[in-house]
Amino acid sequence: MKKNEPLSESYYYILLCLSKGPNHGYGIMSMARQLSDGEVKIGSGTMYGATSNLIKKGWIEEIFSQGPGEERRRLYRLTAEGREALLGEIERLRKMLAVAGEVMG
Repeated sequence: MKKNEPLSESYYYILLCLSKGPNHGYGIMSMARQLSDGEVKIGSGTMYGATSNLIKKGWIEEIFSQGPGEERRRLYRLTAEGREALLGEIERLRKMLAVAGEVMG
């Protein structure tokens, strides 16, 4: 990630959700809605495009899970590079809030 390169809201929430552990697309969409108190709604089209791009960046990876009697499920997992990108974004946002606090007093 380039220094101070902002993440889109969708990327941020997808990475944040995956920081809690592997999850499937619908689970990520639901968790993002929950974490944002309903403010962020990631649609299936956005989810598909975002996960594809995040995989290309190397920030998430696909894994597959299959329990006894279950269909094979596609899950996504945060990579070390993805965690670094998320932490960089959190730090960028903290700095922005600190400056706003100083200015707005």
